[in-house]
Formats: sequence, C-alpha cells, structure tokens
Amino acid sequence: MANLICTFITSLDGYVADTEGNFDWSTPSDEVHTFVNDLERSVGTYLYGRRLYEVMAAWETMHLDDDAQPAVMRDYTAIWQAAEKVVYSSTLAEPISRRTRIERSFDPEKVRALKESATAKLSIGGPHLAAQALAAGLVDELALFVSPVVVGGGTKALPDGLHLGLELKDEYAFRNGVVYLGYRVLH
Repeated sequence: MANLICTFITSLDGYVADTEGNFDWSTPSDEVHTFVNDLERSVGTYLYGRRLYEVMAAWETMHLDDDAQPAVMRDYTAIWQAAEKVVYSSTLAEPISRRTRIERSFDPEKVRALKESATAKLSIGGPHLAAQALAAGLVDELALFVSPVVVGGGTKALPDGLHLGLELKDEYAFRNGVVYLGYRVLH
C-alpha cells in the first residue's frame, strides 16, 4: 500500500494564498526547490483539484533540455512529467497534460483502492481536495513548507474543524527562513 502525502507551502498563519488569491510570496528558493524535488522524486501519482492542476500544468510545457531554465526547474519538470495525474473537476473538459485523467468527483473508496494498488507514493494537492482526503482518513503524511510571512487571510491550507494526531518525523530550516515540517498522521 502506498502512502498518500499532503504537501502545502503555507504562510506562517496557515494560508496557501492571500485574500487576493496571490501566492507569489511562496516561490521557493533553489535550496527549497531542490529539497522539494528530492521529496517528490518518489511520487508516482499526483491528485489535484482543478485550480492547482491548472497552475501545475505549466510544468507540462517546460522542456528538459532548455538551458535557459535553472537545473532545479529542469529536474522538477522531469519529475512532474513522469508522474500520473488525477484531476478532480466537474468543469474541466479535457486534460491539458499527458499522463492525466479527470475524475468528476472525489470518491474516497476509489482513492483508497488507488493507494492499495499503487507501487509509488501518492501526493494530494489543493486545499479543498486535501480537506476531503483528510476528512476521509486517507492522508498518511503532511509535508508543510512554512514561509516566513503572515498574509492575514485567504485560502487556508488546512480546513476548520479538522482534528489529527501527528508525529513529527522530519524538520529542516532553510537559509531563506522557510521551515519544512514532515508529519506522520496517526490513524
């Protein structure tokens, strides 16, 4: 059975985007990006909500041999393009990337079956989709990259009313003030 990992880059006050929908404050440094790449290297399938998928799909059109892109970005491009993607959307007509399928609704039992059959880790992204997986008890790990900024409101990384027991399994402080916290969810 594969683990389902929920990864967020958040503000210190727990938001993935501010009240205007901006998240430019979360752009990772090369050091953070390299760390993320190493975590993501073992992911075989990404589960996305529509909005996050539309942001992440930019990696589909990046070219691995484009020397204008930093090496850390070319590395992530290869990681992202190699993985399967499942997008949960009732409105998206067609995928805009390879290795992608669309599911019209989130079905916890189908995700549980996917976890049982997967040979590589699964990653879930997008706060609304992640909230459903967290509520269904499907998430095994939280990977939080806490940015040294307070945005005062916006889109929360974690939903209100969520109660989880967590065990800290890893932590790392980066030179730019970002802190990585890796937790195991206690089921």
